[in-house]
Amino acid sequence: MIALSLAEIAEIVGGQSYDIPDPAVQVTGPVVIDSREVKPGSLFAAFAGEQVDGHDYAARAVEAGAAAVLAVRPVGVPAIVVDDVQTALGALARNVVERLGTDVVALTGSAGKTSTKDLIAQVLQRHAPTVWTPGSLNNEIGLPLTALRASDDTQHLVLEMGARGIGHIRYLTGLTPPRIGLVLNVGTAHIGEFGGREQIAQAKGELVEALPPAEKGGVAILNADDPLVRAMAARTHARVILFGEAPESDVRAENVRLTENGQPSFSLHTPTGCSDVTLRLYGEHHVSNALAAAAVAHELGMAAEEIATALSEAGTLSRWRMEVTERPDGVTIVNDAYNANPESMRAALRALAAMGRAAQVQGGRTWAVLGKMAELGDASLAEHDAVGRLAVRLNVSKLVAVGDREASWLQLGAYNEGSWGEESVHVSDAQAAVDLLRSELRPGDVVLVKASRSVGLEQVALALLDSGSEVTGR
Repeated sequence: MIALSLAEIAEIVGGQSYDIPDPAVQVTGPVVIDSREVKPGSLFAAFAGEQVDGHDYAARAVEAGAAAVLAVRPVGVPAIVVDDVQTALGALARNVVERLGTDVVALTGSAGKTSTKDLIAQVLQRHAPTVWTPGSLNNEIGLPLTALRASDDTQHLVLEMGARGIGHIRYLTGLTPPRIGLVLNVGTAHIGEFGGREQIAQAKGELVEALPPAEKGGVAILNADDPLVRAMAARTHARVILFGEAPESDVRAENVRLTENGQPSFSLHTPTGCSDVTLRLYGEHHVSNALAAAAVAHELGMAAEEIATALSEAGTLSRWRMEVTERPDGVTIVNDAYNANPESMRAALRALAAMGRAAQVQGGRTWAVLGKMAELGDASLAEHDAVGRLAVRLNVSKLVAVGDREASWLQLGAYNEGSWGEESVHVSDAQAAVDLLRSELRPGDVVLVKASRSVGLEQVALALLDSGSEVTGR
């Protein structure tokens, strides 16, 4: 964070100073919400959660080196007291971003946000100092915390924006107004909360509505292959750039193919040239993510060859997203268990099928260890059934459905598609899945593990990578 005095911060957030002996003391470290992450010069933002109240850790934070605490009440140590910590944090983030004049790139979409954000960050870092959202901290707290990591030399600020309802992205863009806005896709993630894909499109499109007009540098980067995203061009005054495999895309992929390991390769075409790309990531769905990243990089001045090189060298920055590890015995574990929705589940299964082709030549098998996809509302049964059917159509060797009702729907879909006998099985929990897999896996097998975050199915992948461990539970 840029250096600001406690007096300046109090003025920015409209707060009252308590127990601050010297208002000229500067905050020079990160703004944090976990007292264990305090560094000398930090500002500790005390949030009161359902289980833990950050105000109880104020003294510990100051002892660890925090310059002060942002709080809603006096806490007996240097503090700036405000009516609402979240609102104050947002005001501070907006002020810092405006002072820096950093190019803000914001992205949203139903699937692939974090993977694409990680690609954008790795490409832009080759161009200029870049700060980006860590993991999936894409909400009203995570976004300002990310913005406040920017410093005087930061040229690019890449912010992932999530939405669970109409107005959420509008709020986030108010905290850190973007110049470049990227919309990846409109799917069915959280459809139970939104009520339909049209409502999801309405929410995601708030990003392009927030962009400055073209004459002031605003750029909307839209997926030409998704009709609901492409239609957002009518909702913005920014200049529109299209990416995708459609021929009219400004940034497009041609000659898309998969290597024998399931890694995408294609020819990248931009308005300034073309160059070949082979990703280190797995699955054809990453082609769209890579094109989105390339479109952003092009708009920020990078040449096609430089973009292609950066994309070909980029890896996975965030945990449990198509995280591929080969065990010493030749079994490959694909940990994609951070989250799941119908679109990402289908993409992961297709990636598994592609990865398994080489393994199957050597006698290996593909395993899909799948759990519940949350927040699908009335569509839940049909979507789980469809995923089970797809696993059969892709010739996945073994489907292991983990959990309760939704898992039974996964298996039912597989059964109705023609998976009988030992091709699919329903187990009660993660430990049962681990026990089954340990008894049946053999060298050359490829195991995909995927479910919604609330299921905690990453424990299966972690246990399989640590032969002596048991599932710890959640």
